[in-house]
Amino acid sequence: MNTDVLVVGAGPTGLAAALTLARRGVDVTVLDQLAEPPTTSRAAVVHAYTLEVLDRIGAAAPLIAQAVRTPRFTVRDRDRVLLTVPFHELPSRYAYALLVSQAVTEAVLAGQLADLGVQVRRPSRLTGLHDTGDGVLAQVDGEPVRARFVVGADGLHSTVRQAAGIGFTGPTDEESFVLADVRVRSVLPRDEAALFLARPGPLIWAPLPDGVVRLVAAVAAAPPAPDRAYLQALLDERGPTRRPDLVTEVLWGSRFRVHHRIADTFRSGSVLLAGDAGHVHSPAGGQGMNLGICDAVAVGTALADVLDGGPDSLLDDYTTRQRPMAEDVMSFAAGLTRLATVSPARRPARDVLLRLIGAMPPVRRRIALRLSGLSHREPAAELSR
Repeated sequence: MNTDVLVVGAGPTGLAAALTLARRGVDVTVLDQLAEPPTTSRAAVVHAYTLEVLDRIGAAAPLIAQAVRTPRFTVRDRDRVLLTVPFHELPSRYAYALLVSQAVTEAVLAGQLADLGVQVRRPSRLTGLHDTGDGVLAQVDGEPVRARFVVGADGLHSTVRQAAGIGFTGPTDEESFVLADVRVRSVLPRDEAALFLARPGPLIWAPLPDGVVRLVAAVAAAPPAPDRAYLQALLDERGPTRRPDLVTEVLWGSRFRVHHRIADTFRSGSVLLAGDAGHVHSPAGGQGMNLGICDAVAVGTALADVLDGGPDSLLDDYTTRQRPMAEDVMSFAAGLTRLATVSPARRPARDVLLRLIGAMPPVRRRIALRLSGLSHREPAAELSR
């Protein structure tokens, strides 16, 4: 079998890369080792810059139609609002954050791919990879597949990254998180996501469509399937106190662990990395999937240009731009986590500082630009928005 580009991994990153290529008329093959796409997911926010990127491949509008728009994001210490981030003031046609399950994001991307005649091969596993100098010879389910390029979008334990011999460096420690979709009786606004700062760790409270709320919390040791009592205890420990939330139903819950690591390079010959295959970090700020989608459209565009006769250096430009962006996002996410977990003695000073920042509109806008990803927008995109 021959293909122009083999995309390994059919999460949001792999699907967005494949859709970018397919819309440019590139022969693309997508494979994933799971027999069925997951119906539950970790990521729940799509930021403004990501929506601008998705709009380039025709995927923004159908996603927006199935999501909750949030014009602001608040940082809280129990009942006190320390900082309000005004997404509604963003210099973008998407002046909000979009709250939607990652499973829906994947379904939208996969549906658009199918409309272009591209189906994900499932279950299908990459078992070998060899750079031939003018492309790649891959082993997929024991059969040879020749591709001009391979995109590794296969996550933290990327087979593509390992086969290409690309290092993946970072501290050995890891963070543990619990996440769940629940129904709650709450006085918190249903058009606003909130980050609760608590000494045990941060808690993210994010409204999803159909009255569902996504909870994500850093914990010392997350249970494999958090039940109502466990999640209620988390909210009692970190959420509102005067009018506390009451968990009425747990739709699903899980746990995950996060390392902070980044690939030494995003390119090795005809092999390129995108998303978690190239960088993993804390979910604070909801940056992970967003950065992966931005990687995907960037690498898909670069590959399409090269296959259309453009210079090979465009692929080096991809890693030159995206890797520093990943480093910046990782630093930002780590900073948010440190902010949440300061010692009790330093919490009053932290809270005063956040309130002072909240009283300064230019600073609030800069934070909104950073969270939304628009601070990474290229000058040409700024002029054309």
